[in-house]
Amino acid sequence: MGMLNVLVAVSLAYVLFLFVVAFLADHAAARGHAKWLQSPLIYTLSLSIYCTAWTFYGAVGYAARSGLEYLTIYLGPSIVMIGWWWGLRKLVRIGRSQRVTSIADLISSRFGKSNSLAVVVTVIAVVGTTPYIALQLQSVTLALEAFAGEARTSAGHNATALWLAAGLALFTVLFGTRNLDANERHDGVVMAIAVEAVVKLLALVAVGLFVVWGIAGGVGPVMEMISQSEIAVWQVSSGRWAGLMFLSAAALLTLPRMFQVLVVENEDERHLATASWAFPAYLMAMSLFVVPIAVVGLELMPAGANPDLFVLTLPLSQGQDALAMLSFLGGFSSATSMVIVAAIALSTMVSNHIVMPIWLSSQGASAMVAGDVRHVVLLSRRLSIMGVLALGYFYFHATGGGEALAAIGLISFAGVAQTLPALLGGIFWRGATRVGALAGLVTGFVIWGYTMFMPSFGPDVFFTQDVLDHGPLGLVWLRPQALFGISGLDPMIHALVWSMSLNALFFVVASLVSFPTPLERLQGAQFVNVFDHSARPGVWSRGAAEAEDLLVMAQRILGPADAQALFRSEAASQGITGYLPQISPEFLQRLEREMAGSVGAATAHAMIGQIMGRASVTVEDLMAVADETAQIMEYSNQLEAKSAELVHTTRQLRAANEKLTQISHQKDAFLSQISHELRTPMTSIRAFSEILRDGGTLELKAQEKYAGIIHDEAIRLTRLLDDLLDLSVLENGQVSLNMRGGTIASVLDQAMAAAGAENNPMRIRRSGAREDVRLFSDLDRLAQVFINLISNAQKYCDAKSPVLTISVREVEGQLVVDFTDNGSGIPKASQEVIFEKFSRVGSDQAAGGAGLGLAICREIMLRLGGQIAYLPGQGGASFRVTLPDALEMAAQ
Repeated sequence: MGMLNVLVAVSLAYVLFLFVVAFLADHAAARGHAKWLQSPLIYTLSLSIYCTAWTFYGAVGYAARSGLEYLTIYLGPSIVMIGWWWGLRKLVRIGRSQRVTSIADLISSRFGKSNSLAVVVTVIAVVGTTPYIALQLQSVTLALEAFAGEARTSAGHNATALWLAAGLALFTVLFGTRNLDANERHDGVVMAIAVEAVVKLLALVAVGLFVVWGIAGGVGPVMEMISQSEIAVWQVSSGRWAGLMFLSAAALLTLPRMFQVLVVENEDERHLATASWAFPAYLMAMSLFVVPIAVVGLELMPAGANPDLFVLTLPLSQGQDALAMLSFLGGFSSATSMVIVAAIALSTMVSNHIVMPIWLSSQGASAMVAGDVRHVVLLSRRLSIMGVLALGYFYFHATGGGEALAAIGLISFAGVAQTLPALLGGIFWRGATRVGALAGLVTGFVIWGYTMFMPSFGPDVFFTQDVLDHGPLGLVWLRPQALFGISGLDPMIHALVWSMSLNALFFVVASLVSFPTPLERLQGAQFVNVFDHSARPGVWSRGAAEAEDLLVMAQRILGPADAQALFRSEAASQGITGYLPQISPEFLQRLEREMAGSVGAATAHAMIGQIMGRASVTVEDLMAVADETAQIMEYSNQLEAKSAELVHTTRQLRAANEKLTQISHQKDAFLSQISHELRTPMTSIRAFSEILRDGGTLELKAQEKYAGIIHDEAIRLTRLLDDLLDLSVLENGQVSLNMRGGTIASVLDQAMAAAGAENNPMRIRRSGAREDVRLFSDLDRLAQVFINLISNAQKYCDAKSPVLTISVREVEGQLVVDFTDNGSGIPKASQEVIFEKFSRVGSDQAAGGAGLGLAICREIMLRLGGQIAYLPGQGGASFRVTLPDALEMAAQ
């Protein structure tokens, strides 16, 4: 038990090391210092999750039981990487252009963004991967028992697997669902996988070198042992070899974890050029010592010893405890990396295609404008990860963990391979339809479950022994492992042939007899011809959606900062200031793809469609799919372009006219207001000064009162004239800036004191430590801006319990200060002109002022090299002050 305790301590230290690696990689990526994380080497090493505990432990056991047949699990993916890299490049290009987050997302996007199809693929992936997760739990559990030196009880066996599943769930939740990334990349997890790839390769090679030179005595004696072993007998079943190579090749494309690292985590499709030879080289290195270890293990280990554990038990039998620990860490790495990535991929699929559609349907339209959808997505993914690990544990518990590792792996390979016809048909055949894909997937999945998955539990779980021998209800031709009366086949080949052939048949026939929807045809054109149409706009027509509604929804999915940056960049490209661009089909497609990275393509399409009123496909898009003549297409595009240009110009003219009309009205109102503002103090000054001049019998107290009135009115008049003069000086560029150093916190403190915040009922919330940022600016002018914004919030916030939130943060090298209250905000009609001179919101005169404050703020920020903007869709009135070069430099 002492050795076992040391092993547990070493394993915990290793897990802690992986935590640190993942954390540092995530931290570097968040700070934009992750170029080294996106190298071809890291990408190639991440593909090593193909080599799980099946390959590390099970390949030796496979060779000991079946000879050279174990090579098929390496040959299949090697053939794909070397001979079909152009197809992989097409798959990666589709993934990047469509922003897919999983294999379910890609298939659903191809067939009209059908969520029902995504649900079917998700169920297949979850059920098909469950035995593979159980395989990893079993491998680590058996390895621990080998170190213990004796077989543990069934309860201890299950307890070990349960604790392992819980630990893996915790690690995956911490580093796989920390936030939502529009590209669904997990730099920390990928880096940890790359490290584990090196560890398991070094461990297997180290054991191999020890077996060849430390036990057998060199290459010559090992070759002699191999030649005398049954493993050297070349017994090839062509059907089984072909079936196994097909399954392993299909697994590279369809296993959720492989699709995650191959497509979703791919940063640059050029990395495939390196991976096309480097990954097969890695597989060759992993397989180099499989046969020597198997042969020596059969020679030295006692009869009945589990060959799956020869990699571990051979060093232990020779007293090489340190090497055995390294071997255990290699197997541990193989198992854990697979489980972590598989759980991330499956949780994304379950969340995007099952949980989120149900939640959005239950919430209705309110989900677009209330609450934070991002929190719901993260919670659903975390719960999904726990659920996936729980399913793997229950499969392990139900089957007793007694099956050979290779056999369990083949069950999973055959299950997830059912998505291959829909995947390949979707990217190469434009005539494939959603109906065909559904028919093929459901048929193949049912046949696989009936002939392979359910029998794997053994008798008396799904099937009794009588059903396995004689079929249900005595129908011999329906025996699970001799379907339609065809017997004598290997059970794996039997299940593979029937499931895949009927899957492909139903897919093709149903596609031929059904007709694709316009959206399916559009997506088919973009998928099949992805290198020509990967940048082509989507299928949204111009609808009646408001930009502000879309912004509110986007903020719930992408987060306020990313959503506002997206809308601002689109508005800037259209020559519009602010955050509300004109709604165009191109922008809607861009928005949909950004959102798809967080909630999946089908859900993103449905959410935008709800706001757009389910906008239909345009005539132009239908013509493009139908391949009409180039002359008609060109003529139609020209008309559309001219029409769009006219609409755009008309909207700009209308907006400019409305703005000019508002400014004209405001100037008229200003002249009236300024006359009133000047006349009132002047009248008071004149009247009370005349009283004082005439003298008479006024008491001293009355004289002081009248003099005080004259003084206050003079200050009021001076303040108005100062504002007018200040604005004039700023507009003419005659202002002199007093640049000096300070902190944003001190400027805010000064502004709050000047605005009388302590004596005002409005509560002000600030961001504390984030305000400790050094500045080099005209701090007095900046304080003037802050005073105006705080005073405006105090005057105009109409909430019963007014609250002003001041948040400070750095965004892309800029210092951003947001002032957001909880009132009703500024009406949309007034948002365009609030920074113009003489502008006042509404007709309420109670707050006083001549409408110059925000105009002065805008001019000050221009002189300081920053900007001030109103943020719509924040609940109340919200202003953002941005200082691009605000951070104080050391040279200054």
